[in-house]
Amino acid sequence: MNVQANTVLMNTPFRGIEKMNEVYFIGIGGIGMSAIARFFHAGGVKVSGYDKTPTVLTKELEVSGIKVHYEENVELVPKNVDLVVYTPAIPAEHKELVYYQTNGYKVVKRSDVLQIISQSSFNICIAGTHGKTTITTMVAHLLRDSGFGCNAFLGGIAVNYGTNFWSSERNVCVIEADEYDRSFLKLSPDVAIITAMDADHLDIYGTAEAMEEAFIDFSKRVKLEGLLVRQFGLKRGKELNADRHLTYSLQNESADVYAANIRMMNGSYEFDVMMKDNKLENVRLNMGGMHNVENAVAAITVASSLGIENDKIKAAIENFRGVKRRFEYVIRNERLVFIDDYAHHPEELRALINGAKTLFKQKKCTVIFQPHLYSRTRDLAEGFAQVLDLADEVILLPVYPARELPIEGVSSEMVLEKMKNEHKRVLKKEELTSWVQQDYVRTLNKEFGEVLITAGAGDIDMLVEPMKNELKDL
Repeated sequence: MNVQANTVLMNTPFRGIEKMNEVYFIGIGGIGMSAIARFFHAGGVKVSGYDKTPTVLTKELEVSGIKVHYEENVELVPKNVDLVVYTPAIPAEHKELVYYQTNGYKVVKRSDVLQIISQSSFNICIAGTHGKTTITTMVAHLLRDSGFGCNAFLGGIAVNYGTNFWSSERNVCVIEADEYDRSFLKLSPDVAIITAMDADHLDIYGTAEAMEEAFIDFSKRVKLEGLLVRQFGLKRGKELNADRHLTYSLQNESADVYAANIRMMNGSYEFDVMMKDNKLENVRLNMGGMHNVENAVAAITVASSLGIENDKIKAAIENFRGVKRRFEYVIRNERLVFIDDYAHHPEELRALINGAKTLFKQKKCTVIFQPHLYSRTRDLAEGFAQVLDLADEVILLPVYPARELPIEGVSSEMVLEKMKNEHKRVLKKEELTSWVQQDYVRTLNKEFGEVLITAGAGDIDMLVEPMKNELKDL
């Protein structure tokens, strides 16, 4: 089934950008916000912004020429901006946001800007509670590497290119469709992928059923004669509505597209991709985790539907280097495999831990996990505990609050108490370095080697480089 993408070359996907002189971002360090900031910056617009704390991402923005400050201070904000963009993760009482809202400026959410950018383009939108960042990046890479071309708005940093945004003359946008705050309901996909609809963001939706309804509504936004690609076996999957649709699966032969003859080799996979009217043999994916084989199947389904040749698809998948913090190998040698991952939901953790234990069967697996949001920790504590029990040893860091205030009785100890694994503890971030130096290094099994995993969506990534420096010479 081929979907015809608009081949018209584009000057810019955002009408009116040439009239803008300056745009200000509140929460510019967010992965989705920074992609849009880079879009405006690439278009010659002056860009600046605020974020709560410096990160690797904000430092990269500053190096590129985008001014960022880290103090919530109205005196520091530009006064002659044409547009103010904010993330819904910013509190409503934020001083800079209130200033712009009460002084007649045009203030919009990130999702509104994406809606405007994509209103006149051919859009490939990837949604789902798990896997969407990896699949979005795979799809965008497939289109770029094959020469097809696309504009990419990613929810992670593509390792191949070191960025979460790039532009193209091809009037095609690949967009990570975020379900948080119902943002994805502002998009109009020509091709949509739905990967999963597991309960999450219950602080926004209230119930799992309400969140599922939002995904059903998203599927109805696929344009006439567009294509919906959904994971086979989704709960309420048959309610997802589009004129044309395909299902994909890891290995279920009842799906329209699936992987067969999967072989594991030194942390990589080789497999065949079976379609009703096409077959790709000996596809090689140099990424860990069986869930990433399934992610590749979804991305390949889209690329094939666009008419991209099999040889180009296979070459692009083989040279795909992954996404920062998605089963990312920080260290990989015989003594130690150190993996960093963004996993912050029980099912994401399950895929991560199972993937590591499958690839490295004889190695002890230690997981350092930072829960993200008090509400998510409260709502999913039982699930977190069950999944973390899959590891041989677990260290929990305190909950990363992000946009939330503390909730009484909710902490990492709440998860710890529900775990059956005896090898568990809670450590503060500042205690982790001494644990690595004194405990982990001293007891490391050098005969069989070990797997060490850091996981979470907060600021645990700031600890990865110091840990790498301590462990790289083992």
